[in-house]
Amino acid sequence: MADTGLGQVAQIALHVSDTDRAERFYKDVLGLPLLFRFGNLVFFNCNGLRLMLEGGHEPRGPGHSAFCVYFRCVDLVPMVALLKADGVYFEQEPHLVAKMPDHELWMAFFRDPDNNLLALMEERKQLSTAPAA
Repeated sequence: MADTGLGQVAQIALHVSDTDRAERFYKDVLGLPLLFRFGNLVFFNCNGLRLMLEGGHEPRGPGHSAFCVYFRCVDLVPMVALLKADGVYFEQEPHLVAKMPDHELWMAFFRDPDNNLLALMEERKQLSTAPAA
């Protein structure tokens, strides 16, 4: 495989039907820092990754997201409870996805007001099960 020089993803774009509603959801419910807004384009900072919402698109029906945005979090269960208190419905509760050699991967899935699939992702460190010396 050739080294393309590509690095981390810099920006993700989501189409939304109502720019104002989407801006409120991502800013007020998910708590993402707003970078700026230009017309129907709204930009958020996701810890160095830029999320761009582009308004004016037709809403999608259930299950029609072409991709999923995964938000890393430190403690999944309390974060899910916090978002539920703000009215977010989770399609899948926090659950173990995979056991890695040094951590467990946990996720919970939900949708934004335009039916874009979103997920919370926690990489839990595994407790050492080695016998004490």
